[in-house]
Amino acid sequence: MSTVGNPANIFWHENPVGKAEREKLLNQHGCVVWITGLSGSGKSTLECSLGRELQSRGKLSYVLDGDNLRHGLNKNLGFSPESRTENIRRKKYNNREVAKLFADAGLICIASLISPYRKDGDAYRALLPDKKFIEASLMFIDLLSKSFALSNVHFLATFKVFMNMPLQLCEGRNPKGLYKLAREGKIKGFTGIDDPYEPPLSCEIEIQLKDGVVPTPNEMAGQVVSYMEDRDFLEA
Repeated sequence: MSTVGNPANIFWHENPVGKAEREKLLNQHGCVVWITGLSGSGKSTLECSLGRELQSRGKLSYVLDGDNLRHGLNKNLGFSPESRTENIRRKKYNNREVAKLFADAGLICIASLISPYRKDGDAYRALLPDKKFIEASLMFIDLLSKSFALSNVHFLATFKVFMNMPLQLCEGRNPKGLYKLAREGKIKGFTGIDDPYEPPLSCEIEIQLKDGVVPTPNEMAGQVVSYMEDRDFLEA
């Protein structure tokens, strides 16, 4: 046991059943697929198709959807400026911790969040204990975190999927009517309109238009699954 934070009488208790044992039971490596992009870019479409594809392969996943958190962890918040600020704060910290727990349990956590600011990447890396993880150097450098263990020690990874869709397309879809409200000034601080979305400088997976056509849900899921297969996430 080790002390964590303050006060000093709070301890972290190690589980006698480790992550490697849970992964062996599930025959997969726990990880976080972090999907980022503008509202209407297809994040929810991808999370659903990816979850279904993994299920068809006998892999256990769980979707962590930002909107759904409003019904649970953030259910006591309204839509006043103060509540919206608190909702964003909780999303930034609670979501990362919940996603980490899912990955530690050996599940593939599919986290679908706008994640508009590049600076949040450092916060995701900070979730990983320094002594247990080694940050890997990859072709793509602007990642949330990518950490592997040596031999049979801990294994945990988070990788970013960027839904790179034009604002005009996202606004044209307008599935929740939010862009219209933002344009009318009825929603303040809406990402992409009066609050910036900072596209990742690079990422593990980028999903974008192909010859001006949006990929199908199956094509998008296939792109993510291929990445996971190539890196042995789907076998333990």
